Amino acid sequence: MRLKGKTAIITGGASGFGAGIAQKFVAEGAQVMLADLNINMAETTASACGPAARAQYTDVTNAASVETMAETAMHAWGKIDIMVNNAGVTHLPAALEDVSEEDFDRVLAVNMKAIYLTTRTLLPLMKPRKSGVILNIASTAGVSPRPRLNWYNASKGWLITATKAMAVELAPQGIRVNALNPVAGETPLLKSFMGEDTPEMRAKFLATIPLGRFSTPEDMGNAACFLCSDEASMITGIAMEVDGGRCI
Repeated sequence: MRLKGKTAIITGGASGFGAGIAQKFVAEGAQVMLADLNINMAETTASACGPAARAQYTDVTNAASVETMAETAMHAWGKIDIMVNNAGVTHLPAALEDVSEEDFDRVLAVNMKAIYLTTRTLLPLMKPRKSGVILNIASTAGVSPRPRLNWYNASKGWLITATKAMAVELAPQGIRVNALNPVAGETPLLKSFMGEDTPEMRAKFLATIPLGRFSTPEDMGNAACFLCSDEASMITGIAMEVDGGRCI
């Protein structure tokens, strides 16, 4: 029960890594909000997690929607201890000059602007308590970029730098900020990363991972639980790779 008494918001919590993190947090004693555009899937996942989980429709690129998310959480719990910025998108593999402006704007809105919005909204709630944890889900793409995912790579590199900058600025307020860098996993984004989900493409991806498998939601839940728990009270500003050795 490493998160007993803690409350957490997880964006993109309806599926994939977000769902894995939510399930682990609940198992460790936290009250969890699954904030997601897909409210039906979020409700299904919340139901599977049990009564400690709740679903909340949230568009992380919209300031009013993010504010409603925070207000709902505060009304339910009276405090927000943990913010997990997990929601993310990618563009399909393409030459960097061929990615459409629409796709570029969407990647930046979900992968970058959303972190600005959630942080701006939650800090006034965390700072007076001199306590809080922000966990950003970045990617190995921000450390060791793959070709043809240029603007996605760039957004995750930005997030790693933002994490370190946030950690330095917020440390005096008792707020810790860390990131996780997963390799591709069994999530809804996997097909988008590969362009096509075929045995050949999977084998090609897996060949770049020394441990020979993708990141799983359980892997992410375990790592996230540690970084958001009091066991990691001296850890801030890191981008932990959960990648089976891909970045070595």
